[in-house]
Amino acid sequence: MVISQLLGGLGNQMFQYAAGRALSMTLGCPLLLDLSGFKDYSLHNGFEIDRVMRSQVCIAKPEQLRELLGWRSGNLTRKLLRRLPFRRVCGRHLVVEPHFNYWTGFNKIIDSSYLVGYWQSEKYFKDFELSIRSDFEFKRALTGENLKISSLMKDYNSVSLHVRRGDYVTHAATAKILNLCSLDYYQEAIDHIAAKVTSPRFFVFSDDPQWTRNNLKIAFPTQYIDRNFGSQNYIDMQLMGQCKHHIIANSSFSWWGAWLNTNPNKLVVAPRNWFGNGINDSDLIPREWVRL
Repeated sequence: MVISQLLGGLGNQMFQYAAGRALSMTLGCPLLLDLSGFKDYSLHNGFEIDRVMRSQVCIAKPEQLRELLGWRSGNLTRKLLRRLPFRRVCGRHLVVEPHFNYWTGFNKIIDSSYLVGYWQSEKYFKDFELSIRSDFEFKRALTGENLKISSLMKDYNSVSLHVRRGDYVTHAATAKILNLCSLDYYQEAIDHIAAKVTSPRFFVFSDDPQWTRNNLKIAFPTQYIDRNFGSQNYIDMQLMGQCKHHIIANSSFSWWGAWLNTNPNKLVVAPRNWFGNGINDSDLIPREWVRL
């Protein structure tokens, strides 16, 4: 079996799930999800994949963790083993992501494993793209005003633009790692899209919609999406995937919104500076996308 540890918001969960799913298909064994980290997790909306997507989720039981990891199965023990000085005693079943960029050793895993990490690269699951896309189909069809917005996205040269603020501003630990994308980035991205797309129509998504209205200067038809909050926030990702082109923030949420778009001619602009602490993110952005 493959057990993937899930934690974080929906975008992070999707990366962790996708890597585990790809490995489980490679090894021909089931994927289980360890959700124990959500017990004391206060950010975002908790575990969401099973609630909003069609993936077949199996939750790992404590006895399955013990079966696979033995004395390493306790939460505190696993936290300690993630630290570099202790990784030499992880054993062959506890697989800790060694660095943020793509790790070639992932494809050499030949045994049942417990995965710890973010695994934020398409390279981990590219060979199983069709299965991942199927798993990440949204359960609920769009309705009401969201359905009307989706229809507009199909009728125009629609461009999703995502501004992530929220915990990047208010949560000190997150703010130390992730920069806020600058207004200069968004203006350059808008200009890049406008130079290549005829009559673009922008759909702006943000956890701080008033800030976007006050600060973004977009000389094209623009609609601000400010209706999907709390447990309905995932609908913003669902709508992003309906757009034809994308300007994403340094956020896994809009990364997936762009990736889920199946338009073969889509343009995706991503920020050149994803992190503020020097983490190597060279494998985070698919090669077809543009970084500015």
